[in-house]
Amino acid sequence: MIRLLQFFHGLFSLFRSHAAVTLENILLRQQLIILKKENPRPRLTRFDRLFWVLIRMAWRKWQQILVIVKPETVIKWHRCGFRLFWRYISTFKKPDNIDSKREIRFLIKKLACENPTWGAPRIHGELLKLGFRVCERTVSRYMPRRQPSREKIQKWLTFLHNHRPEIAAMDFFVMPTFFFRQLYCFFIISHGMRKIIHVGATFHPNGEWVKERLTEIFTARHSLKYMVYDRDSIFSSQVAQTLKNLNIETIRTSYRSPWQNGIAERFIGSVRHELLNHVIVFNENHLIRLMNEYLDYYHNDRTHYALNKDSPKSRPIENKPSKIAKVLALPRVGGLHHRYFWKESA
Repeated sequence: MIRLLQFFHGLFSLFRSHAAVTLENILLRQQLIILKKENPRPRLTRFDRLFWVLIRMAWRKWQQILVIVKPETVIKWHRCGFRLFWRYISTFKKPDNIDSKREIRFLIKKLACENPTWGAPRIHGELLKLGFRVCERTVSRYMPRRQPSREKIQKWLTFLHNHRPEIAAMDFFVMPTFFFRQLYCFFIISHGMRKIIHVGATFHPNGEWVKERLTEIFTARHSLKYMVYDRDSIFSSQVAQTLKNLNIETIRTSYRSPWQNGIAERFIGSVRHELLNHVIVFNENHLIRLMNEYLDYYHNDRTHYALNKDSPKSRPIENKPSKIAKVLALPRVGGLHHRYFWKESA
């Protein structure tokens, strides 16, 4: 009843004078500040959390009126809601399949331990011959971890070092949307200067979609000779054939060896830590717009350890022009990051 009265009170305020509404807002904010001092961590219900997540989508200036809720807290609530949503829909499973799945997991581990040289594709084929209808991705998920040999690591690092300018890597990462859908972001990164060659997004990734992207990107003349990617089922045989037709040699990483595609994995970690963990994505266009803003900062401003603290497009060094010059900040990526430069003081 109280919430209903508050709703009608807010509705009636639309017909009041602007000065009266402004004065009331000032008084309410002052009271909230006092309440926050007395109770730094107020208890919020699920309805309160849902209200702030919805208002974040409906009003662009929502951050300007926050007093008891921080923007990063709202994003944290959305991530929590995404986990609860998928946990909820994952509970609806047929009880008859529980024993079957346990048997499949046991067999995957048994075959992997008894055959150390077998990977997920070989074990998947053996399970199919035993009458188990399971996808290769499931087999990869339940494979026991194996430590790579030091000799293989050294050979791989030597290959990457010698052919760095001619190598690119591609991969997907998943971003939950506002409505708890899984949006897949596809990217291709060059090993030479860490430049992002392409970025795209889709709700339905498959081999045909990747094939179209590769054909559009590399139809023109290019200097690329090797493409590194993992054993995700999305990178099907038609993807490998497309790369072969483009005169690009395919190199698939070993099973559960993310270190072999470390540059792509490092970029995913960077874009999550520096951008995606601070926003809520609505759809493909929204994600692409955010990624384009981030890539502009990533290529021109952000310094990289592997590039001797330079940016992919070689950011010039600015010396202090005079004694009265000051360092100013240029907001990038909506204010999440900044670029600093010298400017003569007035």
